[in-house]
Amino acid sequence: MTATLNPDQLDLEAARLYDTAAWQQIVTNWQYTAPEPTPRATTEEAESLAPGDWRNLLSAPVDQLVDTAIRTLPAAPPDERPLPGRLGAILPDRLHSWRRIGQADIRPSTHLAYARQILTDWGWMNQPYRLRNGRGARCICGGMLTAHRLGYGSDDTMNRAGAWLLTELRHQGWNGLIGTWNRAPGRTADHALTLIDATIRRASHAGQ
Repeated sequence: MTATLNPDQLDLEAARLYDTAAWQQIVTNWQYTAPEPTPRATTEEAESLAPGDWRNLLSAPVDQLVDTAIRTLPAAPPDERPLPGRLGAILPDRLHSWRRIGQADIRPSTHLAYARQILTDWGWMNQPYRLRNGRGARCICGGMLTAHRLGYGSDDTMNRAGAWLLTELRHQGWNGLIGTWNRAPGRTADHALTLIDATIRRASHAGQ
């Protein structure tokens, strides 16, 4: 049950998902960068085409190009739904469970945007084996857990967001877990936010 998870357990769940063949299939079947733009026709080529022949200049069917463009759009920013105040940051997350009532599921990239907001507003920390410190600051996985408990995404969405984080870390050459990265010597809040931003872009470009 999610209610019993701590950041390290979420980390392990995300790692198990990342290691599945299904996830590797997802990761290998998309390109991180947006598709190369369709080459423009030269003036001579354009003049030689009859009206309506512009479709011949496209590298793919129009529907496919539109779908690709939509999938590569960045995730929408979180709706104007402010976080609980500073007192909410230090309260047990179970006291926020009512906020999940009636909330629709969201994409992993949007879930990460909410986790980023939590780390920005409530603070980031790198103390191991804790969900929060005395000021209410969270580690990266703690921010994701709190976002979930505030109603921003299902269990599956949160786990997929964690797997996208691992995907980005692997791209950057880190082969350990998220929590190990988070508490590595010299790690800073700016590093954590930069990682989340890169992961949001990566997941968004994959349509997630």
